[in-house]
Amino acid sequence: MNMRSSKIIVALTVFAVFVTGCKTLDPYTREEKTSNATKGALIGAAAGAVAGLISGDDAVERRQHALIGAGIGALAGGAIGNYQDRQEAELRAELEGTGVSVARIGDNITLNMPGNVTFATNSSDLSPAFFDVLTSVGKVLGEYEKTVVEVAGHTDSTGSESYNQSLSERRASSVSSYLTSQGVIQQRVITVGMGELRPVADNSSTSGRQANRRVEITMVPITTG
Repeated sequence: MNMRSSKIIVALTVFAVFVTGCKTLDPYTREEKTSNATKGALIGAAAGAVAGLISGDDAVERRQHALIGAGIGALAGGAIGNYQDRQEAELRAELEGTGVSVARIGDNITLNMPGNVTFATNSSDLSPAFFDVLTSVGKVLGEYEKTVVEVAGHTDSTGSESYNQSLSERRASSVSSYLTSQGVIQQRVITVGMGELRPVADNSSTSGRQANRRVEITMVPITTG
C-alpha cells in the first residue's frame, strides 16, 4: 500500500467516526449538519474523495515546489496547524449566513459552494449576488498566501456525461478567474472539473441533485515535506 492510499484510508476512517451520530446546527445553512456531513462522508468515501481535494498529491506537491521557488515560503511543524486554524476561523466569520459551508480535515480546508447559490441553472456565469462572497474569500486567501488553492467543479447526473464535464470545468474556471481578479496569484490555483463523478448525495432525489451541483475550493498548506 502506498503513502497516498494510507492517508486516504486514515482520513476516511477518522472522518466517518467523527461525523457518525453528530447533529449540530450549521451556521451557514441553518440546517442540521448530519444530513449533509454524514451522507457526504459515506458517499464521498465510496467515490474515493477526501476533503474535497481532487488533483492529488503529485499535482499539489509540484505546485508547492514552484511556489516555494517563487519566494512564497513554506510552513513546517506546528506552524501548519496554527496557520490553518487562523485561516479557518476567518473564513467561518466571513461566510456565516452565505450558504457556503467550511469543512476541515487535517490541515486542509474546503469551502462548499452550492450551485444554486453561485450560478443560474445550466450556466457558468456567476450570480451577481455572489460576487461579495467570492470577494470575501479572495480577501482571506490574499491574507493567507501560503496555500495551494484547488477549485473543483461538480454536477449532478442529469444530462449527458460530456455536457456535465464541460459545465463543471466552466464553472470552476469562472470561480478561479474571479479569485485571481481579486489578487490571488494564478500560480496558487489548480482548476479541475469532475462532472458527475464525485457525488456527495443521492442523485435520485431533488435535494441530492442540488447538493451535487457545487464548486469546492480546497486550501492545502504549502509545506516542504
